[in-house]
Amino acid sequence: MARPAGSAEAPEILYGLHAVREALKAGNRPLQRVLVIRTDKQFTDLVQLARSRRVPIHVQPLTFFDRLVPTGKHQGVAAFTSAKAYQSEESILARAAQRHEAPLLVVLDGVEDPHNLGAVLRTAEGAGAHGVLIPERRAAGLTSVVAKASAGAIDHIPVARVTNISRSIESLKSAGVWIYGVTPSANTVFTDIDLREPVGLVLGGEGTGIRPSVLQHCDDCVRIPLRGRIQSLNVSAAAAIVLFEAVRQRHPTGPDSTES
Repeated sequence: MARPAGSAEAPEILYGLHAVREALKAGNRPLQRVLVIRTDKQFTDLVQLARSRRVPIHVQPLTFFDRLVPTGKHQGVAAFTSAKAYQSEESILARAAQRHEAPLLVVLDGVEDPHNLGAVLRTAEGAGAHGVLIPERRAAGLTSVVAKASAGAIDHIPVARVTNISRSIESLKSAGVWIYGVTPSANTVFTDIDLREPVGLVLGGEGTGIRPSVLQHCDDCVRIPLRGRIQSLNVSAAAAIVLFEAVRQRHPTGPDSTES
């Protein structure tokens, strides 16, 4: 194991063909993504194994590996380890059922800043949300930076990493979850909706917000009214505002402390 050069907070790296292959076979160590120099015959079994474990594969040039692992024999293979294993959408919904509660979920569309992801996890756990869904690509994963930013919440709230956000939204809708996109362009104010029912809140990434291709799959959209000149909030701030409105509606006399 080694850390990338020049970063004290970067995720740990496993490198070398044998080491990465065995980690994938064992399945005990959560891997965020696997990097290979190419996908030809020499790496076919590794690529197929990673795909079977739903671990994203990225092809990188030799110069990338030499910078990433300057003192090790990487053999053109490396993997970023996650700070925590991912859960499934089904297990997150089961968690709500076990608590006899209406699901309260957060769906993040392309949040790339690990500090923002950590802050959202901290807020979601504090609000009693049952889980968070994040995409496999173009988004922060569960790294050590995220773990630190979450102030320990990462150990108490399930996170599912999904291949396709739009498809996952449709799956949640089929399970009876009403999906709201939180976006400044919406007509409805978030306090005007019923958050006591099964709800999934979709929030977009830094700068771009929710992608139109994802927004069209939401059942409805809501906005947070702003009075100043700034027309949008940081994703973690937006998540806190809407999630704790759900807390207010679901626990009008004050929430009881429950174990995760």
